[in-house]
Amino acid sequence: MLRPFRVVVFSLASLAGVGTALADPPAPPMPAKPKQVVIISFDSARDISQWKRSRALAQRTGAHFTYFLSCVFLLSPETRTEYTAPGKTAGKSNIGFAASKQEVAERLEQIGLAASEGHDIASHGCGHFDGKDWSKADWLSEFASFKHILENAYAINGIAPEPKGWRDFARHAVAGFRAPYLSANKALYEALPAAGYQFDASGVSQGPARPATVGGITRFSLPQIPEGPKSRPVIAMDYNLYVRHSGGFERPGKANEFADRTYQAFRAAFDKEYAGKRIPLELGFHFTLMNDGAYWSALERFAGEVCVRADVECISFRDYVSRQDGGQKQALVGG
Repeated sequence: MLRPFRVVVFSLASLAGVGTALADPPAPPMPAKPKQVVIISFDSARDISQWKRSRALAQRTGAHFTYFLSCVFLLSPETRTEYTAPGKTAGKSNIGFAASKQEVAERLEQIGLAASEGHDIASHGCGHFDGKDWSKADWLSEFASFKHILENAYAINGIAPEPKGWRDFARHAVAGFRAPYLSANKALYEALPAAGYQFDASGVSQGPARPATVGGITRFSLPQIPEGPKSRPVIAMDYNLYVRHSGGFERPGKANEFADRTYQAFRAAFDKEYAGKRIPLELGFHFTLMNDGAYWSALERFAGEVCVRADVECISFRDYVSRQDGGQKQALVGG
């Protein structure tokens, strides 16, 4: 914006009498800065209560999230053999299956509601197996299982009625993937474009990094951020913080301390980018309430402070990629 100034009009006589008297030139506009992007995502997306809690957080803050869905949670104990992982027999999963047909129905409802609210439904594969040694064919098989189960989830489980447009949604809405254990290999990046994906979020970076597009796939990375009294780097994901704080064991008595440490780490990482180059900040979570929900408490505190700002965008991976693919520049503020 131009700095306000007063223009004074002189007569020729007065100019002759006092010499040239001009107003100071206006100050140049401040360079416009991009809005700070924050990308928050959830892996596996199982518990119904956490679906509701995350959607309520989004409604309070205006955020849009990415849900990396594990498709085994769309299969009941009776329908589990619909899934066969690469190199496994039918009905095997590292993370189990849905507890019942009713639970599947409730989860499908939450997926539909989240999608209708503008959230990003993405793939976390199905059985949460480590694919570091999988071939391209193995990855394509896993992707095919995900697509088949998502598209046919209502029919497979005998749940009626199937919402209008569900199959079209299942065929076209899923644009991204995150590998279980963040375990990616060369074959994965060969399979992703062949399966029609647009982005992958399996990487890890030293601090926030702008995603690069390679072979048609935009590659995102969870950053390592300073955390704790010694500011040691840790991947900005709840599970990694859980291991850092309590060795992967529950210590509910220290939940408040762990929540505050997590919040402080998130906020420091955000503040650095906000005051600097405004590189997107990625934060990852699960629906599991580790250390008595410490990491969700930190998330809600953090999102409640930053996502509501006019110069911050808490958006999904899909929306970020769509903006870049559409040739839209990141939204600017100031100037």
